[in-house]
Amino acid sequence: MARETLHIVQGFVAARGGLRAEPAQQFPTAERARREAEKLAGAKLGVVAFSSSGDSETGEFDDQPVILFRAGKLPEQFEG
Repeated sequence: MARETLHIVQGFVAARGGLRAEPAQQFPTAERARREAEKLAGAKLGVVAFSSSGDSETGEFDDQPVILFRAGKLPEQFEG
């Protein structure tokens, strides 16, 4: 089992009854993910950048991702 860390940016837009997640983007470093999320913050209802470690072959990742950046309205699991 090879552990790796993924750095993800997820944007959210308004949808009937709440929020809709846009396709997640993966970045090579945590810093790059944070910078990209900051750029998106003014254009999205909400945006979060986070890192999560695990095994992509098995799909097993940490339950609690490390939040790098958050702005705007987000789903409950990203509120902090």
